[in-house]
Amino acid sequence: MSDLLKNIDARTKLAGTNKLEILLFTLGLDQRSGRRETFGINVFKVREVMRTPEITQAPDMPASVEGMVSLRGVLVPVIDLAKYAGVITESKPEIMVVSEYNGHTQGFLVEAVDTILRLDWSVMRVPPDMLTMQMGGLVTAVTELENNKLVMMLDVEKVLAETTQKSSTIDTAAVVVDASLHNKTVFFADDSLVARSQIEQTLDAMNVRHIHAINGKRAWEELLRIARSAEVQGKMVKDLVHLVLTDVEMPEMDGYMLTKQIKSDPRFVGIPVLMHSSLSGLSNQKLGQSVGVDGYVAKFEPHKLSESIINFLRRE
Repeated sequence: MSDLLKNIDARTKLAGTNKLEILLFTLGLDQRSGRRETFGINVFKVREVMRTPEITQAPDMPASVEGMVSLRGVLVPVIDLAKYAGVITESKPEIMVVSEYNGHTQGFLVEAVDTILRLDWSVMRVPPDMLTMQMGGLVTAVTELENNKLVMMLDVEKVLAETTQKSSTIDTAAVVVDASLHNKTVFFADDSLVARSQIEQTLDAMNVRHIHAINGKRAWEELLRIARSAEVQGKMVKDLVHLVLTDVEMPEMDGYMLTKQIKSDPRFVGIPVLMHSSLSGLSNQKLGQSVGVDGYVAKFEPHKLSESIINFLRRE
């Protein structure tokens, strides 16, 4: 299984091309539906795939958290994704996908891993409302393969917020506030419902106005609409939007491509772009800089996010 990810470093070249690679996996045959669904996770966030090691039970854990394992001397929480997603299976998962989000490492138990698939973000669609309801908001994007197989991208931020972090509500006491910025407007784009809620809570605590979109494509469409409105009013777009905050991974158009669009259009001159992502590695920050990102802040620390936003709004 280690061979599956051996070229992961080379895959960083995909950033800025609106492409991604996802690791496909299954959680088991759901006894209720009789189907074995296929899920995906961004390869950038996968450290390794391994046989499930011995898991040590821990007290006061959510039902879907099996316990802890020791990986090279570090204790890592282990989440049974089938239990979390409500998939009723007959066998125990034998594979663990080790991932890193927001600087934290965790293991996800899955039935099996399939392959790594290279796709364009443009073929990843916003999930239909019915699927969103059925999956409890667990899926952020879907795509259909040539064999009519449906692949669903998991909202890992939601999983972590409800298992290892225990709450998606931010600590407003950690938010940095500057009362002089109450008339500023931040436009943010993120495909995760949990992340959008956390950003909104932060901006509300800062008393900063905000607009949002659920992915890069819709953000770009809304920014173009704002640009047309500014032209009618005889204003600059930077008079209406003072900062763009964007996630990296989003269906239809990712944050790298959104940034390239903004930075290549003279109507948006003077508007800084701050990248806000759980892809917190140095290589990803450099890739953001290569497409014109003005700053980078890792998810999700309300103090650092609010501090970064204030620094850019003060410069503006």
